Amino acid sequence: MDVFAFNGSLSMCKDVAGIAGNIFAFGLFVSPMPTFRRIMRNKSTEQFSGLPYIYAFLNCLICLWYGTPFISHSNVMLMTVNSVGATFQLFYIIIFIMHTDKKNKSKMLGLLLVVFAVVGVIVAGSLQIPDMFTRWYFVGFLSCGSLVSMFASPLFVINLVIKTKSVEFMPFYLSLSTFLMSASFLLYGLFNYDAFVYTPNGIGTILGIVQLCLYCYYHRNSLAEETKEPLIVSYV
Repeated sequence: MDVFAFNGSLSMCKDVAGIAGNIFAFGLFVSPMPTFRRIMRNKSTEQFSGLPYIYAFLNCLICLWYGTPFISHSNVMLMTVNSVGATFQLFYIIIFIMHTDKKNKSKMLGLLLVVFAVVGVIVAGSLQIPDMFTRWYFVGFLSCGSLVSMFASPLFVINLVIKTKSVEFMPFYLSLSTFLMSASFLLYGLFNYDAFVYTPNGIGTILGIVQLCLYCYYHRNSLAEETKEPLIVSYV
């Protein structure tokens, strides 16, 4: 009876962590909205790049496939978060294609077709593997690698913050949402005994902590510099 109670508590904790992760991820998914409002208002993509949305779309589709019962077990929260994420990324890509120039339009359409082709190969190839354990390993490593590369992208921003000693390019709420989402899915993976979930999200959690620490340090320094300015400037 105690074992059943423990398993029930574990399942409940996993669901709570998964729901929290979905909520925090939604904050990340809507964060590019101001950029795309600007694109639609100006009817131009200006100097913005569409590549991050292509890669995020690919990542969501791979992780969505990993979360299905064909590959792993009891990963409903992975399916929900990645299906919502894929929908948002596809929406951003379509808006980008509609407002970019002909050269970029052809490039983005080509990359979008490549994404569908790659995912199609992964899905068809994994279904050809009869052993479920081997299939889980195959797609799991792809999903894990994709997530790790996504979480590694903030390293560029971290490097920029250290070089410029400014948090201008690292919004606080974006860093906080990334940390909270990663921490939630780290717990979700641990409660579900899924190394392909808790390993990349553990890395994401550490990077999120680094970003928040840097923000606090450099933001505090900038405030300290501002307080050194005289409150009353004499022009005599």
